[in-house]
Amino acid sequence: MSEMTYLKAISDGLRTEMRSDERVLLMGEDIGVFGGAFKVTDGFFDEFGADRVMDTPLAESAIIGTAIGAAVVGLRPVCEMQFSDFIACGFDQLVNTAAKMYYRQDLPVNITVRLPSGGGFSGGPFHSQNPESWFMHAPGLKVVAPSTAEDAKGLIIAAMRDPNPVVFMEHKHLYRRVKGEVAEGSYETPFRARVAREGDDLVVIAYGAMVHTVLEATTDLAGASIMVLDLRSLVPLDEEAILDAVRHCSKVVIVDEANETCAAGAQVAALIAERSFEDLDGPVVRVASPDCPIPFSPPLEAAVLPSVDRVREACRQLLEY
Repeated sequence: MSEMTYLKAISDGLRTEMRSDERVLLMGEDIGVFGGAFKVTDGFFDEFGADRVMDTPLAESAIIGTAIGAAVVGLRPVCEMQFSDFIACGFDQLVNTAAKMYYRQDLPVNITVRLPSGGGFSGGPFHSQNPESWFMHAPGLKVVAPSTAEDAKGLIIAAMRDPNPVVFMEHKHLYRRVKGEVAEGSYETPFRARVAREGDDLVVIAYGAMVHTVLEATTDLAGASIMVLDLRSLVPLDEEAILDAVRHCSKVVIVDEANETCAAGAQVAALIAERSFEDLDGPVVRVASPDCPIPFSPPLEAAVLPSVDRVREACRQLLEY
């Protein structure tokens, strides 16, 4: 075990898998000589060479389309979008080709698409989105979102080994802010939820960076015992873990950094309403961003994104219900 940042853990997972399987290759803008926009692939070009660490044109559709072709002939490409927002330029290739290839032609498409996502650094409306729900709605894609360094490494390895196209949501705000003990060598984290904190009175469900916001918000909250459930995987969604938590606590707050309408939290709320309504002792409460672009202005961005205070107040009101 060694302590790593969230960013270093992703890098270590990529390097570990590339060393063990020559079919793994990386593709993206400035990921080679420059080492990536956030330096996740720093040093990879020198170790693995231009044939396996490919600097691409500024063309997300071409990156994903080429990766699909490489996967069909047996390679295991990992595509990096510099920012998750830019995936819109490759949406057709991912949603209409990669996601449907197995259904249509019985061909697995083993590609991993890394999407640095989320706000918290004043990146503005074109560099701060959380587009995971776009891909939850596309049958054939898997979607994962780690919150810890340990899970970041385990999930990136699991994503690369999965025969399906996997969208890997890595939160930029966590890159150098979150550290943790990470196992050496190769291991896989399952596409299932984990209990980040045990509790009895209320459960808060979150994923990605919001897990840390929730943990801070619910520490020593009016003496209540609050469970925190980290989803980790959005597709497949760990429905049994969610329903078990609801049955145990009977009160639920769902926290989602994405804008509220049709966000991942909406699917979780629908699941609870349909299959665990009788277990509830209060309404399902959601905390999310409003339906607006993320502002450049730091004070306005802070007002838009879910905060510790907003989560704490939502929990306090539900506890008193």
